[in-house]
Amino acid sequence: MAHIIVVGNEKGGAGKSTVSMHVATALSRMGHKTSMLDLDLRQRTLGRFTDNRKAFLASAELELPSSTMHELPEVEADALKPGENIFDHRLSAAVADLEPVSDFILIDCPGSHTRLSQVAHSLADTLITPLNDSFIDFDLLAHTDATGDKITGPSVYSEMVWNARQLRAQAGLDPIDWVVVRNRMGAQRMVNKDKMERAIVNLSKRIGFRIAPGFNERVIFRELFPRGLTLLDLKDIGVKQLNISNVAARQELRDLMKALKLPGVEVNF
Repeated sequence: MAHIIVVGNEKGGAGKSTVSMHVATALSRMGHKTSMLDLDLRQRTLGRFTDNRKAFLASAELELPSSTMHELPEVEADALKPGENIFDHRLSAAVADLEPVSDFILIDCPGSHTRLSQVAHSLADTLITPLNDSFIDFDLLAHTDATGDKITGPSVYSEMVWNARQLRAQAGLDPIDWVVVRNRMGAQRMVNKDKMERAIVNLSKRIGFRIAPGFNERVIFRELFPRGLTLLDLKDIGVKQLNISNVAARQELRDLMKALKLPGVEVNF
């Protein structure tokens, strides 16, 4: 059975697609057969990344380890069972086709609540939730009082994850390994950063997720997107010397991959 990684939250701009691109590429470069599904059917950032990569490699006559993007199969309405949702059927059919030929299936969810996203979360063996280091993004997980020190209740997203966990338990599946990834953390110690750290550690104990380091804001991520490349590809396209920022970004990816603790993955880059 393929291990299913879902990258999701219900807020745009937190770095879901950046995390998806780099995790999938890292797995492929380490020799794992990795398939991808982009459930943001409108924006398709991960799909565009894959299209860009194919076009650039073809024009440069290069072959680099790459994950494979797949589309959701079309389903005829008369093929549905009574009460069955067409989106459930399309996603289930895609996963069923990919499981026998994949080590990992990475599913990138949109930054909003959709039926596809909801179903994907219930399929997750590992759930990665990128989060910018601010209380605006923290509100995605839980609500706090005016001081930011007291958690007053869960968010709708946390409740969706809880429901997904319940569905998996009812089906006799292993629990979701939920990993919250802190992106764009400032280098300096600041009052807001310290409050965020206390809040997220406290919440992790209450609702059951692990915390992993993510990516800082780096120009390299935006520069490489039009070619469908990641910082792991730089040396293969002729970059002989990485600058300090690129070396730091590579280390951030290495730390993230280690923190995810994916089965059978030995981080070797």
